[in-house]
Amino acid sequence: MTSNKMPQGNELTKKRLRRIIFGTDTPAGRAFDIILIVSIIISVALVLLDTIQSVNQAYGTLILRIEWFFTVIFTIEYLLRLYCSANARQYSLSFYGIVDLLSVLPSYLALFFPGANFTLVIRVLRLFRIFRVLKLLRYLSEGNLLLRALMLSARKVTIFFFSVSLIILVLGAVMYVVEGPNNGFTSIPKSIYWTIVTITTVGYGDITPGTTLGQTIAAFTMLLGYSIIAIPTGILTAELSGEMGRKRDIRRCNNCLKTGHDHDAAFCNHCGNELEPELEPDSDH
Repeated sequence: MTSNKMPQGNELTKKRLRRIIFGTDTPAGRAFDIILIVSIIISVALVLLDTIQSVNQAYGTLILRIEWFFTVIFTIEYLLRLYCSANARQYSLSFYGIVDLLSVLPSYLALFFPGANFTLVIRVLRLFRIFRVLKLLRYLSEGNLLLRALMLSARKVTIFFFSVSLIILVLGAVMYVVEGPNNGFTSIPKSIYWTIVTITTVGYGDITPGTTLGQTIAAFTMLLGYSIIAIPTGILTAELSGEMGRKRDIRRCNNCLKTGHDHDAAFCNHCGNELEPELEPDSDH
């Protein structure tokens, strides 16, 4: 009898932990997510402050102790996620599972590689963990909407950047021929660098054309840059607008069958009937 009760007790414990750690539909789950968000923000803020020399000299030891405190907390949390996850292997290989591991790994690597600055960069990845609990703030659906718009516009944007790359290559080669090494255009790659800086309207000014023809081409490149910058924005805006329209069409009133409601609408804007709540994707992994 005891051997039969133990597995049931373990499964019940896993279920409770899974509901708290992966869910937000209970007070305990919401409290867990709030504590996690605050811990992540404080931890990343400490990483940023630790790179300031004056702060490091005055509070370096204290920051290190607090950093290890959060590292232990995040390690325990990661192990608990592995323990209570419905599929531990799938979770560990998922995007969030890898980010969770990277959030604690740098501190342990620093024990074997003292002074390794690359661990600072990896620790900043803890910010990505906030996306896990954005469902608490009801931003998950908006994030999925933006992601779908980006995926739908990826092919158009890729073709656009390929076309821009060809234009940059041609303009770089032309500027190399027109200006030459005497004006700083010592090679075609160097000229391409100048073209990219100019066409993106950054304009460092480290290389400038000295001939009249070169300055004319530079002026044309600057004007071309303003036109080019607006194109990917327009592509993404069009896809985003289309996704928002499709999402409104999905929500239909069961009373009058009218569509076109906003995703956060609670009542039909035609008959006033209460709308069914919008289903949100599972965030277990």
